[in-house]
Amino acid sequence: MNLKSVRDLLPGTRVVLRMDLDVADGDNSRLEKSIPTIKLLLEKKCRVVIIGHKGRPEGKDEEYSLRSVYLDLMSMLEPSGENLIESVFIDDISNKEKIDQALVTNQIVFLENLRFWKGEESNDPDFLKGLIEITQFYVNDAISVAHRKHRSIMLYKNLPGFYGLAFIDEVEKILKVTEDPKRPLTVILGGAKEDKLKYLEELEKIADNVLIGGKLPQLIGENNVVVAKLREDGFDLSDEDIENFKKIIAESGMIVWAGAMGWFEKTDCQKGTLEIAKAVAESPAYKIIAGGDTGASIKNLGLLDKIDLIASGGGMMLELLAKGRLPAWE
Repeated sequence: MNLKSVRDLLPGTRVVLRMDLDVADGDNSRLEKSIPTIKLLLEKKCRVVIIGHKGRPEGKDEEYSLRSVYLDLMSMLEPSGENLIESVFIDDISNKEKIDQALVTNQIVFLENLRFWKGEESNDPDFLKGLIEITQFYVNDAISVAHRKHRSIMLYKNLPGFYGLAFIDEVEKILKVTEDPKRPLTVILGGAKEDKLKYLEELEKIADNVLIGGKLPQLIGENNVVVAKLREDGFDLSDEDIENFKKIIAESGMIVWAGAMGWFEKTDCQKGTLEIAKAVAESPAYKIIAGGDTGASIKNLGLLDKIDLIASGGGMMLELLAKGRLPAWE
């Protein structure tokens, strides 16, 4: 892998920056990851068009507008409250002339939720055509969606492509698992999303142990992985599962974990996830976990500092481990 860093991008140019803007209320950690990349672009005197998405809207829906995310980002870039950075929010992304003129007078032009238009998820080649015509480079710092062939992710095929500081850092940390594995390597899969299982065959090839919890044991047939028996109600690991998983985790040299071990939203079904979280955090192994409920369990225990990487997305992480690359740079 040899991704071009944003550090090598020409100064004084117009840049499209794809960020991870799908933030939850009160949690701007995804925005924080891209602050260094934005500051570097501004130091290079670049004019920056920021694009991204939020949620899964059905057409234009004010509930999913990125206007509030724009305001949060600018307050993070200007913590003193002084108007040091000229910026503007534009909701009509098809108005090339408006965006073009905005780039003349603003350092940052922030565009509305791309998923308001069908062309984003269908990767319509005409979608964002106007934006391509008035900019010179593309920077991807949205690794959480780098496994999706959406239009904003594939822009590197139309503009010279570079990658943000957070993007490259996360890719390098994830690929350590396959490029420099510490044995035994243990992969833990949980949660309710069945699509994790499509990576199972490839993960078995790179891992010494694959532990299956969450809802997945009810979806999987006979296999040579360690599948949890679960409690009688099927909503969490059994005590036997917990002890079995903890023993394997304690002997591991590397651990990759994606997905809660039980129905984490229910307090009486959190035991398995929290027990596994403690075991993973206490292990001296190199540890990567995906966010969501998995990350929440570690955070609730105050053990985030024990983890080498909180990956931005489980689907992205598993695809990168299974295939060694992502659609974002194929």
